[in-house]
Amino acid sequence: MKIQFWSLGKNHEAYVKEGIAMFTQRLNHYFTTDWKIIPQPKNVATLPAEEQKNKEAASILALLKKDDYLVLLDERGKMLNNESLAQLIQARANESVKTIVFLIGGAFGVNDAVLQRANFTWSLSPLVFPHQLIRLMLAEQIYRSCTILKNEKYHHI
Repeated sequence: MKIQFWSLGKNHEAYVKEGIAMFTQRLNHYFTTDWKIIPQPKNVATLPAEEQKNKEAASILALLKKDDYLVLLDERGKMLNNESLAQLIQARANESVKTIVFLIGGAFGVNDAVLQRANFTWSLSPLVFPHQLIRLMLAEQIYRSCTILKNEKYHHI
């Protein structure tokens, strides 16, 4: 199974780049893992929020494959503890899912078409964080889940 992290916007900022690279490298011991930074459509910042979400959705939906399992990160999604997240990943592996895509939407979230396409909507927290920090937190949490699945020492309760 492959794990892909997708995020709209700019490349990783220097202050998170090292941590993202470290956790991505660690994750590659469990699953092939990579990042796709989806560039913002041209002149999107001048558009109303709903139109921005529509343009971003077109880019996202064009990249998704039919059999990709899409996990959308959204503050209104379901919150999971570490063990439940690990179980979600294991269940997808057991189902022979080829690729899990973890999507961090744009600044205004995603439109209904992406929300409906999502197989699971996950909230890291009811708080709102900068996208750059979410990237780092996401990579670390998925790594933590993999260590839980392998009964390794990284996760302590």
